[in-house]
Amino acid sequence: MDPDIITASDPTTFQTLTASGRGIRTMFDRRVNAFVQFDAYLFDATFSDGLSAEFQVNPEFGSSEAARLEAEKYAVVIGRIPKALRTSVLTVWIHKGVQPFGGGNNNLLIHVGQGDIYIADGILEETFVHEAAHTSLDAAHATSAGWLSAQVKDVNFISSYARDNPAREDVAESVLTWLAVRYRASRIDPAQVAKIQQAIPNRLAYFDALNLVVLPVR
Repeated sequence: MDPDIITASDPTTFQTLTASGRGIRTMFDRRVNAFVQFDAYLFDATFSDGLSAEFQVNPEFGSSEAARLEAEKYAVVIGRIPKALRTSVLTVWIHKGVQPFGGGNNNLLIHVGQGDIYIADGILEETFVHEAAHTSLDAAHATSAGWLSAQVKDVNFISSYARDNPAREDVAESVLTWLAVRYRASRIDPAQVAKIQQAIPNRLAYFDALNLVVLPVR
């Protein structure tokens, strides 16, 4: 929608990254579309808001130093997205390759070749908002009575992706637009703000009522 909702100049809650050696971890790899066991490089990341996550890096990066560079690069970015979207993120998987990011399984999935594309397009943080919503919001809200009622009342969907996958993608697609109009309206086109407000007012109100902690965005 817009590359300026969260940017590289915004604050991050990322605090420390500590290497914890290597260990066997089961990680999803989109290149083979399967869960695979790896002797991964492991790093414990802490954030200033009290959250933490284990970063599990594919051994294909070749050294602990190279793996650490990738883990720290993405930990800084993940620390920029709202706390409410990181509460269920316990692990982060990092692989090479150009494959879409993923969310769910108390995890965020990263393929660094795709990450470079998101960076070039200016939407890396926005992508993490979408994927982290899958991880931290979907289970409680995607099929809840309140959310389904909001869908019916709004009639519209915020995107064709949400429309075509209402149970799986509507929360993740809509939460970024809620974040934009409630906390970043000054960064996007006023006409776009008005369009979002007109299209999904009941979903916006649903998110409002959750009192989500959006720091460090706010």
